[in-house]
Amino acid sequence: MEDMFHQAAGKKLHRAAPLAVRMRPRTLDEFEEQFGLVGPGRPLKQLISGDGLQSVIFFGPPGTGKTTLAHIIANMTSAHFEKINAVMAGVADIRKVVEQAKDRLALYSRRTVLFIDEIHRFNKAQQDALLPFVEDGTVVLVGSTTENPMFAVNRPLLSRSLLYRLEPLSNAAVDRVLRRALEDVERGLGSHRVVLEQGALQAIAGFANGDARTALNVLELAVLTIAPDGEGKRALTLDTIKNVCQNRVIQFDRADEHYDVISAFIKSMRGSDPQAALYWLARLLHAGDDPFFVARRIMILAAEDIGLADPRALELAASAAQAVQMIGMPEARIILAQAVVYMALAPKSNAAYMGIEAAMQAVSREKVTAVPQHLRDTSYSGAKTLGHGAGYKYPHNFEKHWVEQQYMPDNLKNSTFYQPSGQEREKQMWEQWINRKGIF
Repeated sequence: MEDMFHQAAGKKLHRAAPLAVRMRPRTLDEFEEQFGLVGPGRPLKQLISGDGLQSVIFFGPPGTGKTTLAHIIANMTSAHFEKINAVMAGVADIRKVVEQAKDRLALYSRRTVLFIDEIHRFNKAQQDALLPFVEDGTVVLVGSTTENPMFAVNRPLLSRSLLYRLEPLSNAAVDRVLRRALEDVERGLGSHRVVLEQGALQAIAGFANGDARTALNVLELAVLTIAPDGEGKRALTLDTIKNVCQNRVIQFDRADEHYDVISAFIKSMRGSDPQAALYWLARLLHAGDDPFFVARRIMILAAEDIGLADPRALELAASAAQAVQMIGMPEARIILAQAVVYMALAPKSNAAYMGIEAAMQAVSREKVTAVPQHLRDTSYSGAKTLGHGAGYKYPHNFEKHWVEQQYMPDNLKNSTFYQPSGQEREKQMWEQWINRKGIF
């Protein structure tokens, strides 16, 4: 009787659950894309199908199937399946699951698969509490996270788990997910008799940005807001979808995604692609990034990647940063755009950057010797008594304001750190320097 009650309650909950939950794939055959993970012949598919699962961590953007894959494993494995949420669970919950898993293994030789949703929210103490039991096989860990596990999960736990990345779904895959939901009478919206305007599902897929959960949520809300006509049909139009979607909120779903976008932004400017640089700038600003942080990155690029190929680049970048601080958003986006386009179009040279890197290596690698006598400070009383400055030649006393003189320590006097690039402006400055010295 009690079992029947739980089954009935489960069915009631199932009907009341959101469409994205009801339409969750139940088998690997229903699972969309991720061919690198669960495609034919892939190791993970063989492990799941053969019930030989090892500890794994699934990571990737929201709505790509991490939790769904865990549920499929639960349906396919002969092991006992436990699920805890990292937000709600503590060390005591872990210990309870582990004790039960020990008993299950000892009494029935049955393994326990422990699924931890949002495992990145487990602190170090919680992860450390789990580690010994993953290591000795008491539990098989299945974790899911939207964060980069290299940052969010302890190294010892990572070393005992296989890592699998899930990618955003293609628009075609999202379209298939939506059509299945519209056709499925039992779990989906098949009983609502939806009539589609051309392009409606494509609009939802575009809005969802590879997130199946978001796409299904939009579809469900849109369908439920449509009043049926006299025949009981509901016309799903582009206008309805636009009203439901409004403006898409783009945020960084993972901590490392911010740095991925910044990396793409910098590499686009370095690669002299103004179109891509503006796109990544827009991504950063749309996600609410600090405009002054962006301005600082532009200043660094101006020195590191443009340098003396265009000395004005750093001046413009510094001016833009100051203007951004004074003006703020939303107008600061225009200033940043101007600076970004200039950096992308400017000639490139990393000679100054490579020069200081070589000099820093020399400092750390070579013997640190005393400053040569003729270069030492003479500004204080008694310095000359010590011989400081003796033999120093003041360049302004000589023709062309230059005189041959050693400025390097003896052990590095023949070292070359700065090598000019072939860029026109930098080459010109180098040649002018050579000519001033009278070196030919």
